[in-house]
Amino acid sequence: MILKNKKTGKIICDDIKVAISFNDQLFGLLNPKNPRNMLFRTRFGIHTFFMKEPIDVLVLDQKMNIVKIKKDLKPNRMFFWNPRYPLVVELISGTIRKFNIKPNQNPGIS
Repeated sequence: MILKNKKTGKIICDDIKVAISFNDQLFGLLNPKNPRNMLFRTRFGIHTFFMKEPIDVLVLDQKMNIVKIKKDLKPNRMFFWNPRYPLVVELISGTIRKFNIKPNQNPGIS
């Protein structure tokens, strides 16, 4: 899947994997075979236990609008949000800053 800035048309990342399988949802970025950018369907929050580097996080609503961001979520932390938002994108640390991503944007995932 591709994540891009709808305003500028710039591609933010072109290797987002949707975590569908149980293993992908359980291990996510801990699995070295997975790309460094993943989309999860979850309402319970995420964790970075056992990770070695920080990640950026986008929380999306059903219409794919960004409702919350977290820059540089450090390893061994938990991150929660309002459970009515069902989608989260985990990105390489620095992506939010590099592309000036802000809440209320629709990044365009295809």
